[in-house]
Amino acid sequence: MVSVLLVEDDVRIRQAVLRTLAERGLVVDHATTGAEALQRVAEAAPDVVVLDLGLPDLDGRHVLRMIRSVSDLPVIVATARDDERELVATLQDGADDYVVKPYSAAQLEARIRAVWRRAGGDDAPTVLRVGGLEVELRGRVARLDGEPLELSRLEFDLLAHLAEHAGEVVSRRELLAEVWRQPMGGADRTVDVHLSWLRRKLGESAAEPRYLHTVRGVGVKLVAPG
Repeated sequence: MVSVLLVEDDVRIRQAVLRTLAERGLVVDHATTGAEALQRVAEAAPDVVVLDLGLPDLDGRHVLRMIRSVSDLPVIVATARDDERELVATLQDGADDYVVKPYSAAQLEARIRAVWRRAGGDDAPTVLRVGGLEVELRGRVARLDGEPLELSRLEFDLLAHLAEHAGEVVSRRELLAEVWRQPMGGADRTVDVHLSWLRRKLGESAAEPRYLHTVRGVGVKLVAPG
């Protein structure tokens, strides 16, 4: 099970996130100040840290830099600060991901599991199979019926995210956030174009889908043919 340290001083947000992440099978501890967070990181060594920037004693970016000086554990910054310069500076300081409040429990869980997987979490699957499709996450290789697929970086990331949620309808908004890292949203056309390219490489079309099925007005899902 993935252990998470939530660093959040807002009582309402903290209680809600602790409850929902625990319900989703994560082991969650919490800290309300930067100093307490640093102590928890040193003593408990969590798998992932979810870090607010607006803490009462230290700025979250300072806490992030201090964590980075002693550890390479994944850190997701979860904050109300939606300024692009702040986002870029925080990522440069060592954050693995950046999510803007308000966020859903499903989105936060997906981001936690994604950064944990990229960090080589032992409980994370490394190969995903859907029908004749095989997606090797660590090697970033995809195969269809045993034959390698020539995918761009974004096409692979798009396919990998859909494979991780095989059988589920994934919204375009989630794909923009998870694959394109656009927390403030973006153009649905971007997703549609890449889905079209991906379909061609899977030997299908929107009119005659095999793996990628559009659910009108909701999103897209990846399923095994037949």
